[in-house]
Amino acid sequence: MELLLRPASRLLHRSLPSRIHPARPACFIALRTTRLLQNHNPHAALHQRRLYSAPISKAPVIDRSASKLFKDAHEAVADIQSGSTILSAGFGLCGVAETLIHAIRDRGSQSLHSLTAVSNNAGIEGVGGLSLITKTGQVKKLIISFLGNNKALEHQYLTGGITIELCPQGTLAERIRAGGAGIPAFYTPTAVGTLLQDGGIPAKFDEEGKAIGYGTRRETREFGGRLFLMETALTGDVAIIRAWKADEAGNCVFRYTTKAFGPIMAKAARLTIVEAENIVPTGSLDPNSIDLPGIFVDRIVPATSPKNIEIKKLRTPPSSPATEKPSEAAERRARIARRAAKELKHGYYVNLGVGIPTTAAEYVPEGTKVWLQSENGILGMGPHPTEEEVDADIVNAGKQTVTLLPGASTFDSAESFGMIRGGHVDVSILGALQVSASGDLANYMVPGKVFKGMGGAMDLVSNPDMTKVVVATEHVAKDGSPKVVQNCDLPLTGARCVATIITDMCVFQVDRERGELTLTELAPGVSVGDVMDKTDADFYVAEQVKNME
Repeated sequence: MELLLRPASRLLHRSLPSRIHPARPACFIALRTTRLLQNHNPHAALHQRRLYSAPISKAPVIDRSASKLFKDAHEAVADIQSGSTILSAGFGLCGVAETLIHAIRDRGSQSLHSLTAVSNNAGIEGVGGLSLITKTGQVKKLIISFLGNNKALEHQYLTGGITIELCPQGTLAERIRAGGAGIPAFYTPTAVGTLLQDGGIPAKFDEEGKAIGYGTRRETREFGGRLFLMETALTGDVAIIRAWKADEAGNCVFRYTTKAFGPIMAKAARLTIVEAENIVPTGSLDPNSIDLPGIFVDRIVPATSPKNIEIKKLRTPPSSPATEKPSEAAERRARIARRAAKELKHGYYVNLGVGIPTTAAEYVPEGTKVWLQSENGILGMGPHPTEEEVDADIVNAGKQTVTLLPGASTFDSAESFGMIRGGHVDVSILGALQVSASGDLANYMVPGKVFKGMGGAMDLVSNPDMTKVVVATEHVAKDGSPKVVQNCDLPLTGARCVATIITDMCVFQVDRERGELTLTELAPGVSVGDVMDKTDADFYVAEQVKNME
């Protein structure tokens, strides 16, 4: 059978309004029609191909000749369109554009709806963040790395009320950074061998909690013998940012960890609205201190909503005596943390996960200098603050208040995860739901029970040849089931990435190439037989087994 192809019978044009100059056509759309005539059959199908010079944007129009100063947040968000993609800066509740989110909520779901919101997480129900507009039904889709402690959003997600695309935190940051830099896609080692690679993470559920929509399968490619995933850039119609200072030209300065997503999101949006705690005249800011140049900022409003602290964590004064004897569970966790601290050598750059890994820092010997890295943008993280030292703009990856040590630095999330994926961090210590004999790690999801998101964990284990990955976890789960297994049956955070496993019972060294475990240390009072009884994996026993303590 032969097909006769005839050229297009007509070419249609219509103009699109310019983003900056509404009266000036920005481009032409060519709509070309091609008839496929099968043996000159007049009933053959009509095929159309649309050719766009640029995607149609829902961003409000920008007038470069007008002042960037707007009276208030309500005026600045008045022309945001339904169906827009909004990039919302902040980490937890730190650095969130609360004033602008309140104004978006006040537009109401009739006036503004069907939004796609991109953020690290979606705030806390009844407190702040994007939860204010997910609750009103104005958001139809979220692209985030972590649901956090937002129980209402988790219920909304698991009962079909909202679509959520979960994305590793570092990949999310790099997708946004790439979008702002005009790079359409890139390859990353993060999430190789996980459900993300296969497009197997549910994105949409029905009312009964059955998954009816999934993520997109990633294209893969080998470089230097390693497999990488292709990720596409993320851009938005509007970015909403909170800055410490902004001048009338739009130049912005951020404080500490508030810059986690602010600068990169501003660059990736068609229109950026900044709420500033301090608005100063042009020329008032030192050019050398500017974090975000004014070219990326289109509208500025006063920040009128107060800052929120998600977890106010204070340190106990050294003079305060222990009021009661620690529980057995607390003793087990302390034993793990003490042993994990031995992995932290003088001069090391280290990332500590939430929970038991974080407490390892408390047991670093005096005189041993360790630089703690927090993936939300801190290098040189200090202990929790006293009441007088609390600063809402300084939080760790667990959203807890912390302090900064002399020599510390702060930076955005793209920079932070560049350190991590690039292998510049010496040791990464994480918790686990399961860890296998070959070093596979599962620590972010229990299907049907726990579905919080992966946060930065997939990125933290993405370069195990350069960064030693240590798991610090209790030997068994709350139900008594072993956490150290031959093969993980929970969704993986990373494949063949763990080098050392530290539990309350023992220490295993992992041969990732051979897929073998070797028992090298035992806790006081624990025998090899005890470990065998509570381990669902084969392992060797070292010739000289050391004492964990």
